[in-house]
Amino acid sequence: MSRTGRILAASTLGVLALGGVALAAAGVVSVIVARTVIIPPSRRKDDVEIVTFDPGASTIVLSSTPDSRLPGEYSFWFAADTGHARVGDIITMDVSSVTRSIEPADFGDLGEAKRGRFNGWFYLTPDDLGVPFQDISIGTPLGDAPAWLIPAADPDTTRWMIGVHGRAVRRPEALRGVIPFRAEGFTSLIVSYRNDGEAPRSADYRYALGDREWLDVEAAMRYALAHGAREIVLMGWSMGGATVLQALTRSVFAEQVVGVVLESPVVDWIATLDFQVELRKLPSAIRYGVLALLKNRWAGILTGLAEPLDLDRLDFVTRARELDRPILVLHSDDDGFVPSTASRALALARPDIVSYEAFDVARHTKLWNYDRERWEGAIRRWIMSLADGAAPAGDEVTPIG
Repeated sequence: MSRTGRILAASTLGVLALGGVALAAAGVVSVIVARTVIIPPSRRKDDVEIVTFDPGASTIVLSSTPDSRLPGEYSFWFAADTGHARVGDIITMDVSSVTRSIEPADFGDLGEAKRGRFNGWFYLTPDDLGVPFQDISIGTPLGDAPAWLIPAADPDTTRWMIGVHGRAVRRPEALRGVIPFRAEGFTSLIVSYRNDGEAPRSADYRYALGDREWLDVEAAMRYALAHGAREIVLMGWSMGGATVLQALTRSVFAEQVVGVVLESPVVDWIATLDFQVELRKLPSAIRYGVLALLKNRWAGILTGLAEPLDLDRLDFVTRARELDRPILVLHSDDDGFVPSTASRALALARPDIVSYEAFDVARHTKLWNYDRERWEGAIRRWIMSLADGAAPAGDEVTPIG
């Protein structure tokens, strides 16, 4: 072989080797991202620094983050979730820090804590709402799952709301929904579901992104109907939104569902996964890798999924024509986790049944915390419209992104 030929051969082998390394790296990253989506996290990251805490003045100074700068009232978990308090209004704010009011800790020592995190739960149990409730168990396909039953003020009501929390959180997230529904005469059933840390685990201990969790919501629907429900509204937050849409379209009890409320919902998992890949500035090849890993049976050895996920079945923008019940969607354009683009697309595709309440500052699943009066008012108006047979107009919807 000539010298030129040897150089060309070596160059070709080098390019192929580099290409192989790049392909292998993309494959590894795809597996990591896919597993991050479907494996329940053991704990959440404390991403806010506690600068100072003044119990006498009931104030706390926090590092400036998108969450700590958000107006409203929130749960504040600290010291790796060993403590909890409730933060209130912003008092002062500058480039590096935010001073907020804070209530006495429910548990844990804020004086010793260094870091914490915000979430939108605010209420930890129905006790915090000051309403009567029962701790019950619902028989799901995997075993008994705990739930809270919060009866309506009228014991003869046949209208029930079933509240379904989102990914990587627990049922206290859904307690905010009790307030407007109870005001409109509903009994509320706040449920847990597989792999959420309270309900039984599935054999693979993996989220199915709503593709199997809906079976536990169906079990809650069965319980409600057996205990006097005749009309059911399903309400879901984030992945809980994807889950209740699956229950609406797949459950044998779907005829008893009179409407659906979705808060910061995943109505198209592909759009959400795309957003997460772009947010992390990952190559587009990662997107295809993640989708392939979640959708194909051969990838189970890498993801741990017992069965592949039907992502097309989880896309309710494409499936919008299959929906036939009134739907209220509440979503913020600065969500930061689940883009509002798919929610807006659903509202545009089905303006006949979808009422859309657009926020722009409230971030993910914190709409109630940011503007409680508007959030509760939108839901109550939508509930009242169900009796009229037509959903309220909601906000004018335009596509974004």
